[in-house]
Amino acid sequence: MARAALTSLLRLACVAGALALSGAGALAVTAQDLVPDGLPTSLSGAYLAGRSADKAHDISAAATYYGAALADDYDNPALLERVLVLRLAAGEIDAAQSLAERLVAADDRNPIARLVLATEAIKGGDYEKAKTGLARSAQAPLAALTGGLLGAWADFALGHADAALAAVDSLSGPSWYGIFKDFHHAAIADAAGRSDDAVAAIRRAYNTDKTALRVVESYARILARAGKSDEAIQALETYIATQPLNPVIRDLLADLKAGKKPAPIAATAQQGAAEVLYGLGSAIGTDEGTELPAAYLQSAHYLDPDAFLPLIALGDVFQSANQCDEALAVYGRVPASSPLIRNADIQSGLCLDSIGKTDEGAAHIKRVTDSDPSDLEAIMALGAVYRAHDRFAEAADVYSKGIATIADKAKADWRIFYFRGVSLERSKRWDEAEADFKQALAIDPNQPQVLNYLGYSWVDKGIHLDEALKMIQAAVDRRPNDGYIVDSLGWAYFRLGRLDDAVDQLERAVELKPEDSVINDHLGDALWKAGRKREATFQWAHARDLDPEPEERAKIVKKLESGMPANGGSDG
Repeated sequence: MARAALTSLLRLACVAGALALSGAGALAVTAQDLVPDGLPTSLSGAYLAGRSADKAHDISAAATYYGAALADDYDNPALLERVLVLRLAAGEIDAAQSLAERLVAADDRNPIARLVLATEAIKGGDYEKAKTGLARSAQAPLAALTGGLLGAWADFALGHADAALAAVDSLSGPSWYGIFKDFHHAAIADAAGRSDDAVAAIRRAYNTDKTALRVVESYARILARAGKSDEAIQALETYIATQPLNPVIRDLLADLKAGKKPAPIAATAQQGAAEVLYGLGSAIGTDEGTELPAAYLQSAHYLDPDAFLPLIALGDVFQSANQCDEALAVYGRVPASSPLIRNADIQSGLCLDSIGKTDEGAAHIKRVTDSDPSDLEAIMALGAVYRAHDRFAEAADVYSKGIATIADKAKADWRIFYFRGVSLERSKRWDEAEADFKQALAIDPNQPQVLNYLGYSWVDKGIHLDEALKMIQAAVDRRPNDGYIVDSLGWAYFRLGRLDDAVDQLERAVELKPEDSVINDHLGDALWKAGRKREATFQWAHARDLDPEPEERAKIVKKLESGMPANGGSDG
């Protein structure tokens, strides 16, 4: 889901210090900080095992090992904080609550502990307790924004809308605070029935980032609730032009076109608090690890169990860190009745494929394509899974299913025709493949991938050589450092008998992609034909050792044994 500019704003300014959520930066401690001199080896061993699990992004194992270390050093605030974050990231809310109570006894101002306790207080409807606890938190930038926004929603729950809005506006910090302040000012004003104020604030957020899903959705909801449905519909249609399959926006757009008045983005303070944690958790990013964004997103879903955007975002966090088991467990929590089940199925399918369960993964994505063949995102995902495993005939069938739903092929995405063309070509259905490549070029005449693939195919077949050379040269002009495309140019020169040019380009291609056996084999062929047979033999031997496909390896071995014929081209 699109979070592009909003995510960038927060990542640039915040992620580098995200794990230093507390003012003291307890999450960035070293072994020496955690293991005082003279303690038993078991503590050191448990800590080091936890560090190893941390590096492997194994949240569950890290929590277990650090927890064992904590048993031997019960009140160590740094260990308490680390285990707390890990338990929270794993969704172990009760365990996190207990650890937070222990942590504030050792470090009263610890922000992550105060956040956990405030979340529990909000869940229980004790907004005064939540406010009081958040006010005691250390004020590092991320913690200050989190606590300030949560405190504002607590004010709203207590009937103090003016104080809530003033609290949001008074937050002072880095530039990335701005969009969050505008968004939550708008949400609180809308929930309080202050339409004009809500519209003004959400316009500021929308003008800052028109690509962030929740900002766009809130903008449309607030405008429609203020009687500005035409503007709301226009904003949704602008968004959906680039994200046509987003179920949240599609459903809202359908409701507005049907004349329905939408609910606020957050109708209650508890939903508003969940929105704070979802928005920040989605934007933090995983450059410094998955634990902090996961902790925020788990807390968001805990506060609003009927909201499934936090679950999708949480699954995406784990998937981005190659933690597929965790991601699959999260995606599995999205109910079949939710519009977001298609997202969960697509991502689950990709995850399963990445851990070797390709058929199971394909079945997940196939549920989406079977229910909606026009869901081209799912079509492309399923096709990519099949292509990655050389199941080209199945891939071609999947792409054909999607293409059949495209009303205007002249305005379609070139990629679906390109990838079907690749699948057809690999299935030895050249005439159909060629037609797809031409259709892709009709949509985007300057697309280097298509220019290269069609041009290379023509060269390899010995047809349309002059036109193929022009196409490949155009592709090289657009991607001069792409070794595969430079290889195509060298191979075109080889086929045309321009051996010096062929050697020059193929040597450059090998420099760009030294690990590719096909490119090394091509250079060997060109060197042999150019009379540089010793160099050619060396290049073929190198190509043989780069693990080529069995059929290609046999050809290379034959050339090493007897060279190339004096007349005629290569079959390489």
